[in-house]
Parts: sequence; C-alpha cells; structure tokens
Amino acid sequence: MTDTSEANKERNREIARNEEVKQVTGSIRVSIWAVAMAVIIGGILFTLGWLALQ
Repeated sequence: MTDTSEANKERNREIARNEEVKQVTGSIRVSIWAVAMAVIIGGILFTLGWLALQ
C-alpha cells in the first residue's frame, strides 16, 4: 500500500512540474507577443507623428 501511495505522490509531483513548465512557457510566449505588438504600434505612431511634423 505504501509503495502505491509513494508512486502516486511521485506521479503527481511529475505532473505538477510539467504543468509549471507549460505555464511558464505560455507566459513567455504571451510576453513576447505583447512586446512585439507594442513595438509595432509604437513604430506606426512614431512614423505618423513624424510625418505630421513634416
């Protein structure tokens, strides 16, 4: 009984580690998209402002 319980605990720990990696990866991916969109929008606004001053 103890062996099964320990095996289940180890399995649950492994699942938790895998879920943590998935969550971190997802967060990084969202952050990269947010930075990219901010750079693109900033570039467009800068260009429009620069053209308006010409």
